Amino acid sequence: MRATHKWIGLCLVLLLMPFSAWGQQSKEKREPWETADWPQWRGHRGDGVSSETGLDARWPEAGPAEVWRRPLGGGFSGIVVAGGRLYTQFSDGGDTFLASFSAKDGSELWRTRMGPIFKDSYGNGPRATPTLRDGIVYALSSSGDLIAARSGNGEILWQSNLRESFGARVPRWGLAGSPLVEGKLLIVPAGGDGGSSVLALDRMTGELRWSARDEKTGYATPIVMTLDGVRQLLVFAGDRIVSLKPMNGESYWELDWKTDWGVNASTPIRIDDHRVFLSTGYDRGAIMLDVRKKDGGVAATELWRNREMRNKFSSSVLYGGHLYGFDEGTLKCLDPEAGTTLWQQRGLGHGSLFAADGKLIALSDKGKLVLADATPEGYKELGSVQAFTTKTWTVPTLAGGRLYLRDEKEIVAFDISN
Repeated sequence: MRATHKWIGLCLVLLLMPFSAWGQQSKEKREPWETADWPQWRGHRGDGVSSETGLDARWPEAGPAEVWRRPLGGGFSGIVVAGGRLYTQFSDGGDTFLASFSAKDGSELWRTRMGPIFKDSYGNGPRATPTLRDGIVYALSSSGDLIAARSGNGEILWQSNLRESFGARVPRWGLAGSPLVEGKLLIVPAGGDGGSSVLALDRMTGELRWSARDEKTGYATPIVMTLDGVRQLLVFAGDRIVSLKPMNGESYWELDWKTDWGVNASTPIRIDDHRVFLSTGYDRGAIMLDVRKKDGGVAATELWRNREMRNKFSSSVLYGGHLYGFDEGTLKCLDPEAGTTLWQQRGLGHGSLFAADGKLIALSDKGKLVLADATPEGYKELGSVQAFTTKTWTVPTLAGGRLYLRDEKEIVAFDISN
């Protein structure tokens, strides 16, 4: 009997081994686009730079291979990615939605209503980009409806109307700053009165942990960075840049920066341990600040300012020691040391861009997608495709060799892997 049991056990082991091995191999063979992620506005660090490699060095004459394309509603919300799923916001009918789509074929997996549609002559729908963290998607509508939903099925964990709960003031073109996760906090630029311009909520419950400042909100997404050894939350408000302690909202330093109609829309860029770069459009220009500890606090000193880079609605990127961005309707490369222009290229309008694998990937506001060398030596185009024929104000997303773009009507996926 014992011999029989041993023989049966051996047979089971032999039978199960191939399936176990096959299961392990299947995991190893998962495609990069099934596992890669792009969790928030402008990527992992919020700086518009991807660490992905192995991308096409040049595109064919017809452009990169289109994987799929599907209808989508209005809005300018960016696309975030995790686990083979996409997440973005859009308007449909009279409502605003947060939704998830399959990275494989673009099929809709779920949608969750956030609130009523935001309407504007420049385009209806949401402006902010969702933020992913630990299986939760945080999304803010242009009208101030904030939700936290499960990434798997869209179930709402908590929600808040920032206008009703915190007196948020919706600016002329809608709330556009994306939610920022900082530890256990969710940072939201709300522009509320009475010390509620910037909110820090418990990201698991939505309860208020601190609020700060009185400025009207701008249109930029806040960012956390370390300067001179001090971790700081930088918020580009409607008329100034402010630096706050991330854990309690106390102010470190601030700088007046008034732009026409309060359109401070670009995300600040960390240059190194001490320097931070700001830029806005409407002929306002750019400034480089030196941030250092001083007299028990932190102070910001101007190094230079000029009108060589005027980011209207998109943000520049620092890549390979140089700044690349849209100076109003001209793509430029700047030397961050003095702010001087190294090269410029017209023809892409008011576009958006990010950097990856030694390249710039730019999307014009007329829907032309371009691949170019990220080099200070001059503009060198390596391929292009007319992705859309309508207005495109949303920066592309890269995850696992797949490039995801949207306009106000469609969402499309391109394969740019080598």
